[in-house]
Amino acid sequence: MVRAGGVLKLAALILVFLLAVFMAFQLLEINVDFKIGSMAKSLPVVTGPTKPAIHKCGLSKACPAGHFAFKVTSGAASVVGPRMCLEDKLLMSGVKNNVGRGINIALVNGRTGEALKTAYFDMWAGDVAPFIKFLKEIEDGTIVMMASFDDPATKLNDEARAIIADFGSTAVGGLGFRDNWIFVGGKGIKTKSPFEQHIKNSADTNKYEGWPEVLEMEGCVPQRQQE
Repeated sequence: MVRAGGVLKLAALILVFLLAVFMAFQLLEINVDFKIGSMAKSLPVVTGPTKPAIHKCGLSKACPAGHFAFKVTSGAASVVGPRMCLEDKLLMSGVKNNVGRGINIALVNGRTGEALKTAYFDMWAGDVAPFIKFLKEIEDGTIVMMASFDDPATKLNDEARAIIADFGSTAVGGLGFRDNWIFVGGKGIKTKSPFEQHIKNSADTNKYEGWPEVLEMEGCVPQRQQE
């Protein structure tokens, strides 16, 4: 009986010991989980790099309401043609196969932003008369976008220059052989356009042999309001 009692006591002690060990591990696990949870809450949240916002025509910033976004690039020497974009619509480019040597021009409805016409006129070996006719037929309220390619000026006469000046250009009067030039104005603008760039063909500054560097311009053209 004594031995049996001793065995029972031993078994009870072992049981109590195992229970104590189990409880200790449980408390330890709860404590570790609590600390890990606290650390996770205190750690800063690391996120990946945010993608830059994409604006119409790839502009660096969005245009305000009531304006059309545009980007114009001149031709590169006699190799790569000009490119014109308005409101995320590619109007003229080498990819569209609608550009050529001389002056490239796109006409846009000033109220709706709808593309009306695109054309190019060879000012090296062509005739200026069709270009003048085209310019005279442009209606009031039309946005006029122009870009040079190769040579925009050899056949450009005073009459054509005066019409383009009426669209708001200040540089067309001095446009010369193989100059690079980009311009956005309008028929009936009544002011000088702020959207124009011109660089002279000069052996001292040309980026390409015989041609100046490419010009690129972006901006926001005010939408013509209903009268």
